[in-house]
Amino acid sequence: MGPLISAQWLNEHLSDDNLILLDASIDFQIPAEPEKDKVNLIPNTLRFDYDKVFCDPDSPLPHMMPSEERFNHLAQQLGINQDSTIVVYDNSGTFASPRAWWMFRAMGHEQVYVLDGGLTEWKQHEFALTQDYQKANRIGDFNGKLSPSHFLSAQEVEQQIANQESLTIDARSKARFSGQTPEPRQGVRSGHIPNAVCLPFAELMSAHMFKSAQDIRQVFENVAPDTKQQYIFSCGSGVTACILALAAEVSGLKNLSVYDGSWTEWGQRNDLPLEV
Repeated sequence: MGPLISAQWLNEHLSDDNLILLDASIDFQIPAEPEKDKVNLIPNTLRFDYDKVFCDPDSPLPHMMPSEERFNHLAQQLGINQDSTIVVYDNSGTFASPRAWWMFRAMGHEQVYVLDGGLTEWKQHEFALTQDYQKANRIGDFNGKLSPSHFLSAQEVEQQIANQESLTIDARSKARFSGQTPEPRQGVRSGHIPNAVCLPFAELMSAHMFKSAQDIRQVFENVAPDTKQQYIFSCGSGVTACILALAAEVSGLKNLSVYDGSWTEWGQRNDLPLEV
């Protein structure tokens, strides 16, 4: 089974003892994201807030990956176990949930999946809804090990700029990538990481869902040869970069990393090189 699961599959397995269902919705608006449903939830949902809770509280950058110790503690508080099957979704489609999927993968958890189309797709099937989160009724035994290669620092990304075997792929729009339009965050430079290529995340989506695996492979073939030894994904703040990471896995690419600080960090730092 690939990283994406259907609403039909989730509906059939919603009551499985081993299933953990997490709402990974975020408050801020992602470009191209449709209006969020902030009222309804899928039954049995627990809240997974990586913007304010599952993050590094000491970082000046938004929703940075927390320490291994913090992540494990918080996951245990949600009743998540080492053998749990985890499904993540968000309230506007498949925009915010891929980052939650990537965070669990970074912790070494393989049995984690994204609901393709999220709450939007679930509602289109007229499956059951609720307005209340589930409460964890136990402490879990989740004990992941944080991979050093899943989330990269600015220094690690900079070291790979001249490496012909590494390719950085930017999920922002072509106008932002090329510096033709200003960044939404004040004080952030316009442009992109040198030698990076642009693959706007919207090109991988069909409305609120991912395109087919065949179409995703075609999109990647147009910008990213499958001969590289490393693929680094970047975006505005580390959220839509994970859409690219998920799509890259669907397309069969290996050795994937996400630049956690992304352009929010890179664009603020005048010591880092920039192309326009």
